[in-house]
Amino acid sequence: MIYFDNAATTYPKPPAVLAAMSRALVRYGANPGRAGHSMSMETAAAVYDAREKCAEFFRATPENTVFMPNCTFALNTAIKGIMTENSHAVISDIEHNAVLRPLYAISKCWGVSYTSAVTGSDDETAEAFRAAINRRTKAVICTLAGNVTGRIMPVKRIAELCREKGICFIVDAAQGAGVLPVKLSDGINVICAAGHKGLYGPMGTGLLVTDGKYRLSTLVEGGTGSLSKELSQPEFLPDRFESGTINTAGAISLGAGVDFVNSKGIDNIRAHESALCRLFFEEAGKLPHIRLYSDAFDERFAPVIPFNVGSIPAERAAAMLSDAGFALRGGFHCAYPAHRKIGTAEQGAVRFAPSVFNTPAEVRALVRALRTIK
Repeated sequence: MIYFDNAATTYPKPPAVLAAMSRALVRYGANPGRAGHSMSMETAAAVYDAREKCAEFFRATPENTVFMPNCTFALNTAIKGIMTENSHAVISDIEHNAVLRPLYAISKCWGVSYTSAVTGSDDETAEAFRAAINRRTKAVICTLAGNVTGRIMPVKRIAELCREKGICFIVDAAQGAGVLPVKLSDGINVICAAGHKGLYGPMGTGLLVTDGKYRLSTLVEGGTGSLSKELSQPEFLPDRFESGTINTAGAISLGAGVDFVNSKGIDNIRAHESALCRLFFEEAGKLPHIRLYSDAFDERFAPVIPFNVGSIPAERAAAMLSDAGFALRGGFHCAYPAHRKIGTAEQGAVRFAPSVFNTPAEVRALVRALRTIK
């Protein structure tokens, strides 16, 4: 199977990540820092080492770098932690359900409202966000790059707008972290990231990274290993948002994934994956029955390309490609507004998403397979 479904989960994982997972399960099997014995303390040290790596990656402090079960959990924590009754949020019109569904849920019980800014060029997008802000706006929540179209958002300009207005800026970096440079010093208040995508960590890992400017209320409370005599949840991070035992092996492995990305270099990873996308766009675009949804693949896009095979439903086309030995995701990618925007609301789309491990020969093999599908 040739794997091009890296926008969902990167595969394969680097050997160092596999080794870190195995080592963690064998050597760091105790609850980190919640006992006085040596294994517990060694486990806590290994987790902290991974926390430092992740913090440095996003230019954060270790205490403000919180391990989460996934990016969706991080976004729920940030969104529900900042929004209040009858407040307002601004999002883009290509957001993932990890943003849309929490906002919809609290719109029903808290009277929260939200506005979708219509994206276009960077100038148009920035102006649309500005126009959507009103006196009740509590947060702006925006993807770093669309998971359907790959469109990169002008986050630095949106961050500047949020600073000007005194509004919390939350970035969903699930689709960009590890491929696009993103850090708190860009003016972002909260970054939510998936561990299992561009950071090459295992599934079941994510991050919430904050600059600490905005106090977030808790989504979950419980044992943290600190202030155990108190019934109230600790105020300090990361304990405030790490109730219960964290995914220790996952966190340590995620640290190894960040090491891998740093060793390759984000710019090099993006250049490699973008070259594969350009090759696919050019070669698949020559086939009369392949439908692409942009005029070019260029610096406006993260390495993701939606396409369709004639009028074949996207799930069916992906299944046919699977039978031919290729793994791609077809459907609506948990981001239906993005499909409405590009005109695939009925058919869905097949998503081509390469990783650092894919090769030009594999891309050409996929194009040859597409030639045979009628």
